[in-house]
Amino acid sequence: MSAAAFLRSNAAFLLTGALLTLTSSFGQTFFISVFAGQIMESFSLTDGEWGLIYSAGTTASAVVMVWSGVLTDRFRVRTLGALVLVGLAAACLFMAFNPFAALLPLSIFLLRFTGQGMTSHIAVVAMARWFVASRGKALAIASGGFALGEALLPMIFVWAMTLTDWRNLWIVAALFILSMVPLMQRLLRQERTPQSLAEGDVATGMGGRHWTRGQMLCHPLFWFVLPSVLGPSAFITAMFFQQVHLAEVKGWSHVSLVALFPLYTIIATLFMLVTGWALDRFGTARLMPFYQLPLALGFLVMSQAGGLWAAALGFGLLAMSVGANGTLPSAFWAEFYGTRHLGGIKSIATAAMVLGSAIGPAISGLLIDRGISFPDQMGAISLWFVMASGLLWFGVSTAARTLPRPA
Repeated sequence: MSAAAFLRSNAAFLLTGALLTLTSSFGQTFFISVFAGQIMESFSLTDGEWGLIYSAGTTASAVVMVWSGVLTDRFRVRTLGALVLVGLAAACLFMAFNPFAALLPLSIFLLRFTGQGMTSHIAVVAMARWFVASRGKALAIASGGFALGEALLPMIFVWAMTLTDWRNLWIVAALFILSMVPLMQRLLRQERTPQSLAEGDVATGMGGRHWTRGQMLCHPLFWFVLPSVLGPSAFITAMFFQQVHLAEVKGWSHVSLVALFPLYTIIATLFMLVTGWALDRFGTARLMPFYQLPLALGFLVMSQAGGLWAAALGFGLLAMSVGANGTLPSAFWAEFYGTRHLGGIKSIATAAMVLGSAIGPAISGLLIDRGISFPDQMGAISLWFVMASGLLWFGVSTAARTLPRPA
């Protein structure tokens, strides 16, 4: 099937995935951090207090994701997605009208759980389940919503804060999210359900089996893969969370550093599409062991960067792995563990990813308080990704021998 024919015949499903990933932006770090200064000023918080609140809310959302992610195995995207989007809109309204600092952890929990957690989880599980032969392309196209949100929403809302109070913008976000609900309902009028998938449309994993979540946790492959799940979420989140500190330590203006973000987004989007095509052609087993090596090199370059040209190179290398991370891991869980229990299996990975995004800012902030700047931390971060790649290579190459042969 040609690319044009693929897009035409699957437009409703692909657009649903992209809309969900775009809407998840309102619970992502890159969006919430836009309001960090206003939140700290309004609630009289220090940087450390705000960081602890953010990490506490995010950690709680990771814990709940372990249970809630299983719901994607039981309910239609049409139903579950609508409920989660309404919840995300309510979380935005809670942030807009909350007058108490003591309730901020709850506000962050609601945003992170419904946005970064469930909305993105529903999107990638749906793409991995609905598509088999074209799973990579579907994940890449749907994940374009992440890139679009990252590229546009911070600029739009930073500009909008010059026109109105920051709380009003959370109301605008809630209205936008609610407008997505009827659109998604219309797109998925003939949606397939997890329970009614034909046997021929359900892909098995290692050993020709459909793995349950418990079986996955008892198999060594998961533990070989876990560091590569935690790493990008923890350290990429930490880099964006500590961007002001990074600019100050390097002697760059914050505006100059932020000006590199569109380059990062463009390269990440390009590699997301390239990886989607490559995994349909070569499979995840051949690609997984190597896709985090650019992260290792990127953090090493950033640690030594003296000027913005070197920083641009570092951002480019980071973006290569971040783009691949948008498609490869989601396809990996489906290919190695099967699709029947994919929601439950993927919920563990999503919870680990959310947990990583809580750990990264907290650890990096504590080290900064102890006099270890974030650039000084980057050497150890680089070693983490080298180690994670080695574990991926050993675990995935060993487990790939038990995968069913393609028809």
